[in-house]
Amino acid sequence: MDGFVNLLKPPGMTSSDAVVFLRRLLPKGVKTGHGGTLDPEAAGVLPICVGKATRLFDYFIDKEKEYIAEVCLGIETDTQDATGHVVARRPGAPTAEQIEAALPALTGAILQTPPAYSALKRQGKRLYQLARAGQAVQVEPRPVFVQSLDYLGPSGYNRHMLRVVCRKGVYVRTLMRDLGEMLGCGGHMSFLLRARAGCFALDGAITLEELARPGALEGALYPLDAPLAHLPQARLAGRWRRPASHGNPVPAPDGLNPGELARVYVEDDFAGIAQAGEDGLLRFKAMLL
Repeated sequence: MDGFVNLLKPPGMTSSDAVVFLRRLLPKGVKTGHGGTLDPEAAGVLPICVGKATRLFDYFIDKEKEYIAEVCLGIETDTQDATGHVVARRPGAPTAEQIEAALPALTGAILQTPPAYSALKRQGKRLYQLARAGQAVQVEPRPVFVQSLDYLGPSGYNRHMLRVVCRKGVYVRTLMRDLGEMLGCGGHMSFLLRARAGCFALDGAITLEELARPGALEGALYPLDAPLAHLPQARLAGRWRRPASHGNPVPAPDGLNPGELARVYVEDDFAGIAQAGEDGLLRFKAMLL
């Protein structure tokens, strides 16, 4: 019971609740954790780490994510999405051409101010907890990277669909809010679907109902090294199994630069993640044997 589950999270469920659901299907004591929070009202791909996969969280969480989002223009909410209270209604119905012209300014390396209703912590409390208590907190803009932001088409009056490809830390609802501001009419995110998180895509995701069927969980598990294909690999002969299993340094392959991370295999067994040193040795950051 070690690997990753590519869960299709339904809207209305928190990422933590999805992990709890999966945990109930596992033997007692098996560790679990999700690979990147998905807002409760959002749907889509939610990778869940099972067993030893929880040790690999830091090595795949930064990978690219793809979203399909709907922006509702002319209406602003306090949460920047459809779950919040309306705080302003503003005139204006931008054309598709005007929307497309605004998108390059929100693409690439940009500064983004996280929303007040978010899970970021200040003074030991989540921002959304402080916001619900009526406490205003100053949040500084931070650098994020949006690889692409594409216009897909209208979906109703003053509603438009967009595709977002981005890295860790981007708030899509803030992108939609900022787009509304740029267009002069305000707006909020009215729908969000995560279509991809690293190697985990929508077409390979499993629903809660499918997962609950007898034997389905075992068949749904991705191998431990599945989301790590972006890292170079180091293959060791069988004689290195014992040193590796004790976390001792092992030889680094040719071509690996000092400081670079690699997937380490002893024969065909995935041993974990190690980092190359100046001395030509790999030192384990996550040992799985």
